[in-house]
Amino acid sequence: MSFPPRYRAKSRVDLSGEESRAKAVAVATELFATAGFKGTSVAAVAAKTGLSQSGLLHHFPSKAALLAAVLEERDRQDGDFLTGTTAPPLGWAAFDSLTALAARNSTRPHLVGLFVRLAAEAVEPSHPAHTWVQQHYAGIRGWLTEAVQAGKDRGEIAADAPVGTVVRTTIAVIDGLQQQWLLQPGEVSMTADFEAFVGTLRARWSIVGSG
Repeated sequence: MSFPPRYRAKSRVDLSGEESRAKAVAVATELFATAGFKGTSVAAVAAKTGLSQSGLLHHFPSKAALLAAVLEERDRQDGDFLTGTTAPPLGWAAFDSLTALAARNSTRPHLVGLFVRLAAEAVEPSHPAHTWVQQHYAGIRGWLTEAVQAGKDRGEIAADAPVGTVVRTTIAVIDGLQQQWLLQPGEVSMTADFEAFVGTLRARWSIVGSG
C-alpha cells in the first residue's frame, strides 16, 4: 500500500532515455517481485529488457538505483490513484480511499508481491530498500495521523479516538491482508476484509449523525 505524494520523499534519480527506462523498470518490477532484490541480477533485467548490460547501467548505474526507480514508480502510481491532482483525502475519506486502493491492488499481484517481499528483506539495515521502507511507513503514518486528526476537527471522528492506535492498526491490517492474499488469493479478499475493518472503525469512532 502507498500514500499521497505530499507525504513521499523526493526521488534523487535523474535519468534520460524514458522509453528504455520505463521498460527496464517494468521488467525489474516483475523480477524483484518474484525473486527479490538479492535473487535478481542486472544481467537478467537487461536481457529481458532487450538492452546490453552496459546499456542498462547507462540508465541505472547500479542495481540499487534500479530498485529505487521501481519503488518510486510504484509509489507514484498509487499516489496518483489516491489523490490525482487534488489534496490528500482526510477524515473517513482517507480510509475509503485505502479500500479503493486495496481493490485496485487485487488486480496487480506483481506489485503486491514486490512490496511484501522487499519490505521483509529490507528489515535488514544493509538492504538497499531499507531507507525506502522506513520512509514509506513514516509517510503513511503521517498521512493517516493527519487524516484522523482532521476527522476529529471536522466532527466526523470522536475526540477520544486513539490516533496512534488507529493508524498503526490500519497499517497492520492492510499489510497483513496483502500477505495472506498472496498466499491464498482464492480464499482472502483484501477489499472485502479491509472494508469490514474500516466499518468496525467507523462503528467505534464515528460521531453519531456525522455521516
